[in-house]
Order: sequence, then structure tokens, then C-alpha cells
Amino acid sequence: MTEPAEPDEQTPPDDRHARADGSADGGEHPAGATDADTGAERLERAVRAAEQALIEFEVAVETFRIEVDNFSRLHHQRLGPMYSRLDELDALIAEARAEQTGDPEDKRRADEARALVMPMPGVEELFGGWLDSDGLSPEAADMLTGRPVSPPPRVRPSEEARRLYRELARMAHPDLAQDAHESDRRSAFIARVNTAYASGDVEALIALKAEWEAGPAPEEPRRSRAEELYARLEWLAQRKELLVSVAKQLEEGAIGQMLKLAPDDPDRLLEEIAEELLARVAEKEATLAELARG
Repeated sequence: MTEPAEPDEQTPPDDRHARADGSADGGEHPAGATDADTGAERLERAVRAAEQALIEFEVAVETFRIEVDNFSRLHHQRLGPMYSRLDELDALIAEARAEQTGDPEDKRRADEARALVMPMPGVEELFGGWLDSDGLSPEAADMLTGRPVSPPPRVRPSEEARRLYRELARMAHPDLAQDAHESDRRSAFIARVNTAYASGDVEALIALKAEWEAGPAPEEPRRSRAEELYARLEWLAQRKELLVSVAKQLEEGAIGQMLKLAPDDPDRLLEEIAEELLARVAEKEATLAELARG
């Protein structure tokens, strides 16, 4: 994924675009209109534009977060055994050399290499990726109940999944709610959307779209007073800054940096790393065989 773009700062359009009759600056207001009315309308449009820009940015950040999570999980599942094999070969090679030379320094290196093969896991390694905001992740629950773990099939969900995800995010985003009850309903629904999108489940996303469209009609935005609209703009600005921070952390992390190496095809990057690791395994196995022959 390309680096998420920040939403543009929203400024009210100028008078000639704001007026209902399209008259140029300095013209008269439409019948019954006042300066306060047109100012409120411009502010209303600025808020709605800022909301849509924020949603687009949130979709970009969430898409990248899912790619980072999926890449990390697939990297561990697909390549973890290769890294373990490389560590084992390093230890075997060091032990073979130490046995041949009898050098205390070679023995020390062999002990260090062997210690790296099965390190004592830390707390983050034990629980990293298996806990989410609701407790155990679906993968962890599957493991504890004996059900097979279903990893994501690829780093980046398909184009159809991405299209459906963006549509659902625009329709049901919690930031478009006008009261706490509606916000909670939308948040719960979007959590289900995120789960389906993370696994690339197009059928689930289609079903969720049908469910949303058959549910209660979305609220029409209420015309707020100037004070409320200014408060809304301030909240949107604060939310944008939080998302910028989240995006920066994702991009600067180890997995985010790896994804930047292949922004158009991250799944192919995994294959290339696997091919490189297999070549290294073959090279070390040849070295070990040569040492065994003396």
C-alpha cells in the first residue's frame, strides 16, 4: 500500500459557490436569505467535507494496518520454519567446527549459536498477536478449542474485497452518527466489517452490505448551529492528528518498512524472501556436509 495521504485542511468555499443562485461576489442574497444563513450553510458544507475526508483517511490507515497484520502473520507462519532451520544449521556448523579444532573460542561460539536456536520466549512473543480488544483473537480461540487455524490467504485482500470495504466504511462509519446509540450500533457493525475484510472474505462483506441496506435507514444529517459545527470541526482535526500518528507508527515499523519494498505486490515479496531463505538453507547444509566429511 502506498503511504496514506492526509486529508486536506477543509476551508469553506467562497461566496460565489456558496450561494444558491450562483451569483458572483457582491450580488444580492436570494429572497429570504441572510448573511447568517449563508454562513451557516458554508460551515455545514465544510463540516461534511471534513467528515468525508477523515473517513477516506481512516479507510487508508485501516487498510494499511490490516496489510501490516496479515504480512506479519504470514511472514511468521510461512517463513518462521525456515528461520528456525537456519538457526539450527548455524549451531550445527559451529559445533562441528568446535569439535574439529578443540579451540575454546570455537566452543564458546558454538554454545552461543546453540542458545539462539530455542531462546526463552518473552511475554510479547508468547501473547503477541493472540490478544485483541475483546480478549483472545479468533486464531487463538481456534487453537484452544482444537479447531484448525485459518490464516489470511494473502497480505492484501482482493480488489473486490477492498471495494466492498470502502463502500461499507462510507455508509456505516461511526463518525457519521448523530447520537451515542447510533454510534454504538455503527461501531459494532464496522468491527464485523473489519474482521471480514482482514480475512479477505468477499461473501461475508456482500452479506454485511445487504444487512446494512436492509436495516434502519441512516440518519439525515441535522442542521447544527455554528457553535456545534465549530466543535465538530475541532474534533475532526484532533481525530486526524491521531490517525496521522497511527499511520506513522505503522509505516516506521519493521513490517511497514518491508511492505514499502513491494507496495504493489506484497504477497510476491513473501515468495522472494522464501526463495532467498531456501538458498541460504541449501548453502549452509552444503557447508555442514563438508565439515562432516572432515
